[in-house]
Amino acid sequence: MKKGVVALLILLAIVVLVSPAIVGRMAEQSMSENLEWAADQSGEVSVTSESFARGWFSSEGQHRIEIQDGDLLLAMESLLGPLAVDELPVLVINTKLDHGLIPVSSMSRERGSLAPGLGSAVSRMSIELADGKVIKVPGTIYSDVGLAGELRSTYELESGSFEDGNTTATWSATNINIKTDPRTGEAAMDGNVGSFSIVGTEETVSLDQLTFEGQQQPTKYGLVVGDLAVELTGLSVAAGGINSGSVETMSISARSELDGEEFNAVATVSSVVRSVPDIGEVELDVVFNMAGADAAALGRVQQALESAGANPDPTSAFGQVERDVQLLFASGFTFNFERLNITLPSGTVAASMLFEFAEEDPATFDWSTLLLSTNASIDLSIPDPVVQMLVQTEPNMAMAIGGGYLVKRGDVYELEAQLKKGLLTVNGAPIPIPLGQIR
Repeated sequence: MKKGVVALLILLAIVVLVSPAIVGRMAEQSMSENLEWAADQSGEVSVTSESFARGWFSSEGQHRIEIQDGDLLLAMESLLGPLAVDELPVLVINTKLDHGLIPVSSMSRERGSLAPGLGSAVSRMSIELADGKVIKVPGTIYSDVGLAGELRSTYELESGSFEDGNTTATWSATNINIKTDPRTGEAAMDGNVGSFSIVGTEETVSLDQLTFEGQQQPTKYGLVVGDLAVELTGLSVAAGGINSGSVETMSISARSELDGEEFNAVATVSSVVRSVPDIGEVELDVVFNMAGADAAALGRVQQALESAGANPDPTSAFGQVERDVQLLFASGFTFNFERLNITLPSGTVAASMLFEFAEEDPATFDWSTLLLSTNASIDLSIPDPVVQMLVQTEPNMAMAIGGGYLVKRGDVYELEAQLKKGLLTVNGAPIPIPLGQIR
């Protein structure tokens, strides 16, 4: 009995005193894998490790995250104008990692825990500007590396404020949770971003609240499936004393999945935007779904389009992707905007669109046979006041009315278009399609 107790004590001593040196290297590798995985997923940032000082019970490291080409850069340039590479800010993350199967050193800090794992970390962030100025980012990231390498992180921000010159920022409490597994590529996230405002001499940005929840997982076809729900209230942006519009509410719900080798997706979007210049309040209500798409072909098309994103002439990539686009349509799928409504002060523009592509023989596929086998319908209703406004600004609107494409019925102009077995009708009138010129 005594020997068993002694053996247990020795084993415990090994876990507490010896494991940190072994597990520390594993934890460091896992943290790096998760950062690299996140960078690969976005494709818009690069992550470099500046330093990593490994100790027995804890280690400290620094990573730099730099913005590359992509939507993030485009968003920044839309606010600040064209930016050179050396003008872009860099996010610097400093991390202290307490490691060991039982991370005893973590008990000396806030949120410390003896929960078993590869490590427990605390990270703080700062932004390094092009002129060398460093701005501390409020909030702290608490992370735990599981025994299998999965990373669970929580970003916590307490209410506060910040002043820099003529710019003042205030914010309320925020909490964001992210779980990633670099082995499988799976990720889950949820968060509650509290109200904040940034007020400067030329620009003002404010938000009442943002909540989100979702999960995603990669597939062998290069597609990512999962679900996402976003709720936003009270977003307002003003520049140069001009209010460019305020989002009163926005709700987004999206889900995608694989059914065997087929890809299905559904999404709903609704929003209310106030004070749109020259218009007023605008409401958007969209319901969309896609069903039965060939996942392999869709994945190849997506990858080709992403590769062509940085090409100054994206149309040049069509030759590379055309065959996969043909295979996608030949497999047959449904593309359906059940509802696409835009409500303006003068009325609601209501539309629905359905495209049903029948399965074809890929060996004999061409675009003319696709038209012959496709069933499609478009229904559009535009209030008379909206049409009259568009006639004044868009000459093609008057041509559409004169050509019979828009027919007035009561207080609205309507378009009813159908395509079936190669025959296109608009408001009941047949419209010839030059199939011989489509290949």
